[in-house]
Amino acid sequence: MGDKRGAGPTKPAADGPKFRGLTLNWFQQQALGPLQQGRSVLLAAPTGAGKTLVAEIAIQQSIDAGKRAIYTAPVKALSNQKYRDFKEIDPDMVGIMTGDVTLNATAPLLVMTTEILRNAIFENPDQLDDVDTVVFDEIHYMDNLERGTVWEESIIFAPPHIRFVCLSATIANLTQFGEWIGKCRGTEVEIIRHKERPVPLDHYLYMPASGLRRITPGKVKFPDSHVKAMRQRKRPTKKDDRNAVIDTLKRDGNLPALFFCFSRKECEQRAVETARKRRLLLPDEAEKMESLFDDIVEMFEISADGDLEQLRAIVRHGIAYHHAGMLPLHKELVERLFTSGMLQLLFATETFALGINMPARTVVFASLRKFDGVGFSGLKVREYQQMAGRAGRQGIDDKGLVISIVDDHRVQPEDIERMLGNDVEPVLSRFNLAYSTLINLHRTLGDHLHEAWEKSFNNFQWSQMSKKRREKNEAKQRESIARRMRLLRELDYITDEGVTDKGAMAAVINGYELQVVELMFSGLLEFLDEEQLAIIIASLVFEERKNDLFRRMPGKVLGEHRRSVEQIVQRLIDAEREFHIPTSIRPPNFKIGVIIHQWIRGRSFTEMEDLTTAPNGDLVRVMRLSVQLLRQIAHALPKDSPSVKLVHRARDILNRDEVDAARQLSLG
Repeated sequence: MGDKRGAGPTKPAADGPKFRGLTLNWFQQQALGPLQQGRSVLLAAPTGAGKTLVAEIAIQQSIDAGKRAIYTAPVKALSNQKYRDFKEIDPDMVGIMTGDVTLNATAPLLVMTTEILRNAIFENPDQLDDVDTVVFDEIHYMDNLERGTVWEESIIFAPPHIRFVCLSATIANLTQFGEWIGKCRGTEVEIIRHKERPVPLDHYLYMPASGLRRITPGKVKFPDSHVKAMRQRKRPTKKDDRNAVIDTLKRDGNLPALFFCFSRKECEQRAVETARKRRLLLPDEAEKMESLFDDIVEMFEISADGDLEQLRAIVRHGIAYHHAGMLPLHKELVERLFTSGMLQLLFATETFALGINMPARTVVFASLRKFDGVGFSGLKVREYQQMAGRAGRQGIDDKGLVISIVDDHRVQPEDIERMLGNDVEPVLSRFNLAYSTLINLHRTLGDHLHEAWEKSFNNFQWSQMSKKRREKNEAKQRESIARRMRLLRELDYITDEGVTDKGAMAAVINGYELQVVELMFSGLLEFLDEEQLAIIIASLVFEERKNDLFRRMPGKVLGEHRRSVEQIVQRLIDAEREFHIPTSIRPPNFKIGVIIHQWIRGRSFTEMEDLTTAPNGDLVRVMRLSVQLLRQIAHALPKDSPSVKLVHRARDILNRDEVDAARQLSLG
């Protein structure tokens, strides 16, 4: 098992091997041999260095051999981009499955979310018989607290004939991670570590009291003027220009820039503030930009509303914003404008840096601290490097600039040193078998179910510790699984003989399996219409954001059914508490009901602005998740069940206009 360390030359030798007209660089060539031998590859290389080409080589090998390939991504925006990228190479070559959209599902290459792959592995592994390669893009996402277990389960339980191509920008414990994959798969994994960026980065600090200063790792020191200003810190006034660094970027010719902020509201506010004071485009450029804006709006049939007009107003200045609270079509619009090269400044949240290959000359950090759900803390090194990696356009810029605004007294020189250092956080196991996974494993492994944990990255990491700590962790993991299994027995999902009808249904539903199955088996569906079912499903997936307000849904819409649903879910919450299982089930949140009620009646998002302060993008996300869950329910129900048509109708009345993800993909 080789760990190929060091940088190696980024620029390819002119006489080196080629793929699709591109001469392969050092690490791409390093991957060729193992791929030709049918082996798995784990590759860590900086953003923009050309990792995707290694995946494309593996995919083409599979297709040339008459096999199929799967490309997985952690976020749907990245899945959509990869689908479009591959479609440009060959429209018939690629399909997509993301839960809320399925197109060309029999194509040789399928782009999908990792959840879809994990479900296929458990539900119908035979459909993967002709799959030769699975690509895990952004594999370090396995460290994600909520969703990381899906990656781990996919690696452990995928059919043994499948080889993996795992891509990541930065993994500190790369060798450990690769050795675990090799051990649990019973095959050799080629581990390749490449450190050199194709476009080098210069790092700067911008301090309001002392301006822009280039920094060198190991020599970070704040000037006296900055230290003094932080001591005398006053509340900012309207006269303070928190975006003053943009003037320096414009003067020195260092645009376009990606300006990362850690709140949606700040993204929009800074963009609007900047546009009021600055024009980053010449008059003829502004005309071209507005013309492109209108062309994209027409292509995607985007409805006019206040948000679109706000975007139009600032886009004329060469400025835009991008965050998860926007309508998906508005995000698509901004992404198209950015890739045109005319947009000079984009304020974005960190999700823009995840996988989407849209670099700029300069990256600016509004802050080096962010809210992590509990309190404010410094950025992780991995987060900083992922976002900083968007600086520098290959073939255009000699170097990329990374500028961190330091206007917070809590940020100290050692924090900057940590960001610039090589001590990237290791990937940790988030192995946490879901109820549906446990049911599937009980069906196949029975009493040997604990073997699943033995193959986990968690066990692999702990096996390298002292015997006492290892045994303590093993006892803890076994007890955690045992408690969940006792709950499943108590609720009649599994027996000693196998899986019950309830268990069979839960096994093919992901994330809300117990709530959905208990509702199905309660007989409640017989008394619901499609609107009521859509509202109930939306209430299960809806997570309320702090400070969002909603008008009340008329009580008559659900009537006594609301109380029935609340009681059914509460019994599950009580059961988890009784078995001392960390709470994973939330009560239904019917605040979303007023939106679903009016959407079903044909109202647009503009017409529902008086019903909620929640961003439209969040509302679309809830509806798309609901559509996805309704699809799973229809699939889980017996084909002759009278409820199947009801579930399809509930899905169809939600899945229109902006909610319809397939429509968005087909339009552009």
